[in-house]
Amino acid sequence: MGLSNNITAILNFIALLCSIPIVASGLWLASKPDNECVHLFRWPVVVLGFFILVISLIGFVGAYWYKEGLLGLYLCCMAILITLLLIVLIFAFVVTRPDGSYWVPGRGYKEYRLDGFSSWLRGHVASDDYWPKIRNCLIDSNFCAKVNDNGQFVSSHMSPLQSGCCKPPTACGYQYVSPTMWINPTNPSADPDCSLWSSDPSMLCYGCSSCRAGLLGNLRNEWRKVNVILIVTVVVLIVVYVIACSAFRNAQTEDLFRKYKEGWT
Repeated sequence: MGLSNNITAILNFIALLCSIPIVASGLWLASKPDNECVHLFRWPVVVLGFFILVISLIGFVGAYWYKEGLLGLYLCCMAILITLLLIVLIFAFVVTRPDGSYWVPGRGYKEYRLDGFSSWLRGHVASDDYWPKIRNCLIDSNFCAKVNDNGQFVSSHMSPLQSGCCKPPTACGYQYVSPTMWINPTNPSADPDCSLWSSDPSMLCYGCSSCRAGLLGNLRNEWRKVNVILIVTVVVLIVVYVIACSAFRNAQTEDLFRKYKEGWT
């Protein structure tokens, strides 16, 4: 077995190991309240991680045991996988680049505007066609109960989803009673969401535009973290692919050489 085959086998074993954190990050995404309710984004990273595992295993077996047919299959599948990963990465960066968040003076959390996010995310997640089911799912998840009441709510950190759905917009001037109870707004016309807020645990601000924006903020933050893992994976897979191409050429050359020698004996 040639040196390039050995290196390809080793690198594919590393790529196989790399699929584990990708699957784990996909499961992490799927476990989040927002992704539990937005099925479109729930499983693609897990599926990609599984494909990387299977294809890397094919490449490892083909290189280690010198199977030219498996190496050929591996190269075709790997080319498709790398192309797919690049498309997913470019698409994810484009749709998650706009950031609808803004800092609220004197607060430890951000608030979110729906029109600050990409039109694709708004259309496929926050539109009226999808939002009613997502809203009901969010209500059932009861994630607002996890907002901390530590006596310093103003400086507390909140996720985008909590900031958008579990409290009214700060501009409304509501008086704080508890993390999910706010009363007596001093500026109820400052934002259309002011009139939608309710201290009823099944209502809160789930009908607000800020809740939709908070969901998009959560999705954006989580997917940008996963993108870092995917970038590293793409770089590793491209390196492995280049070396595997060399291994495949070596296998073909050695096959021809062996047949040539057999023809003279």
